Amino acid sequence: MVAPELVHVLLFDAGSDQEGIHSLELAGRTVVLLFAQRDDAERYAGLLEAQDFPTPTVEALERDEMERFCEQAGYEARFVPQGFLPQTAEERLLIAPPERNMDTSLWREQEADELQAEPTISSGDAELEAFRRRLEGLL
Repeated sequence: MVAPELVHVLLFDAGSDQEGIHSLELAGRTVVLLFAQRDDAERYAGLLEAQDFPTPTVEALERDEMERFCEQAGYEARFVPQGFLPQTAEERLLIAPPERNMDTSLWREQEADELQAEPTISSGDAELEAFRRRLEGLL
């Protein structure tokens, strides 16, 4: 049996009710970075922290599960391979965060609003909910 490929993602408020995954808005798309190397993810987290962004936690998760999660959530999963060298301005955002970031108080308020108005889970969302619970269990 082949071991699953792991990727490293950045989580905020890991283990809390307001847990979130780091994402970028690129040309109207929400992109989640899947780092091949933990060191690259930790460096990116350090760059976010240097910009006074909340410090994310680096978590290793199965690549196929993260890609499925992103697809179901309407996000684009972007794999950042070891030794990645950007060729465009957009690709540079895969190794260094933008200089301007979203106001974190806004997404925390949105999270709180969503928790208060959380809809019931349909059968189509059951797999996504199960994956979310497995993610929480890892923390």
